[in-house]
Amino acid sequence: MRRSRRGGGLGARLFVSHFLVAAVVALTVLTAVLLVAPLFLGDVTGGAGRSPGQALLLSLLVAGLAAGATAAAASLLVSRRIVDSLRYVLDATRRVAAGSYGERVPAGDADDEISELSEGFNAMARALEEAERRRVEVISDVSHELRTPLSTLRGYLESLMGGTVEPSEKTFSLLYAETMRMERLVRDLRQLSRAEAGQLALDIAPVSPGEVADRASGRMRPLFDEKGVELGTRKIGEPPPVLADADRVIQVLTNLLDNALRHTPPGGRVTVEVGTGAGVIEFGVADTGEGIPAEHLPRVFERFYRADRSRSREGGGSGVGLSISRALVGAMGGEIRAESPGAGRGATFRFTLPAAGRGRGSLTGS
Repeated sequence: MRRSRRGGGLGARLFVSHFLVAAVVALTVLTAVLLVAPLFLGDVTGGAGRSPGQALLLSLLVAGLAAGATAAAASLLVSRRIVDSLRYVLDATRRVAAGSYGERVPAGDADDEISELSEGFNAMARALEEAERRRVEVISDVSHELRTPLSTLRGYLESLMGGTVEPSEKTFSLLYAETMRMERLVRDLRQLSRAEAGQLALDIAPVSPGEVADRASGRMRPLFDEKGVELGTRKIGEPPPVLADADRVIQVLTNLLDNALRHTPPGGRVTVEVGTGAGVIEFGVADTGEGIPAEHLPRVFERFYRADRSRSREGGGSGVGLSISRALVGAMGGEIRAESPGAGRGATFRFTLPAAGRGRGSLTGS
């Protein structure tokens, strides 16, 4: 954040410092002339052989030398702080470029551009350190997620080659499922990367929020029926059109429904909600499933995050569906959040998108 500079910034400080140096120089010249000139002029009057012009020149020479020395000392004091601060930042920049992202520089108390430069450098270093941490985590998570299907494939292939497992439709179906699992993970990671980089093509246009909610529910209904989980929809008021990419909204809702289905036991219920807020359309996917402890709510949209680390992904899902949903909603100018009363009490995922008009009703507090 840019701080307000009460003193006018570095430019004003440099102007004042140079003005003071000039004033010191002038005062030094005047003092030296007043002190030295009488000596030389006394020599002239005493018959030492110097003319008044020579005496004046000698006086000005001594005064100039004294003024130059004073100006050099004053300029050195003024420039040392600037040079030392910039050199400190430059050295820290070289260390950051070499991979030492924990480098920080003191910002100082002065409200000037040097302090702002130090603060900007520290902010950049923190961002790079966080990016490096996330990069290492992603590599670790991806390798962990690929380890299980690769181990399964290797084990079955070795068994098939050794003759300990007979080729069968069941075996090949399992191998195919593991291959598809890895393909889905790679595809989702690529899409997430493009979405976070803002490289996804979006067809933003007014669309009916109720229609996209129905299409997403219809796409997922066979899976809900198979598991024995009830799927319903609830429209609050008459929501106006939403400014969004219809296919991407359906994708977000599908991801949220898939997440709700995996965490809701048979006999439970999942509801797709549509309503309006202040200039936005509100979508919600509420379930009666496992719920989310409060300490895990801020992290549910992170890649591969699981509240229960002991659980695997055998039930499906690449682990980045919620991350993709957050990236897509953000790309369309909206916001997404997760809510839950606690473990075992269900969860609700809500997201908002800009509305093309105003409607009645709201999901908030309903």
